[in-house]
Amino acid sequence: MPRNKKALESLHGLLIEELIARIRSGEATPTDLNVARQLLRDNSIDCAAVEGAPILKLAENLPFSDDEEEAA
Repeated sequence: MPRNKKALESLHGLLIEELIARIRSGEATPTDLNVARQLLRDNSIDCAAVEGAPILKLAENLPFSDDEEEAA
């Protein structure tokens, strides 16, 4: 493995650990959350909205109503 690949893997791991720490501590800024979202997207990480999935809890708390969706 090339040396620079090891360095990039290390940086990737450090970034992930830092983002996890900030999110768990409650100190994550909107920018931190956006970086985490983009990191997941760039690495093809997604989720399905199946029963009991955390994504459903997020969706339930979004400030949108069914009436707004039907009007669009």
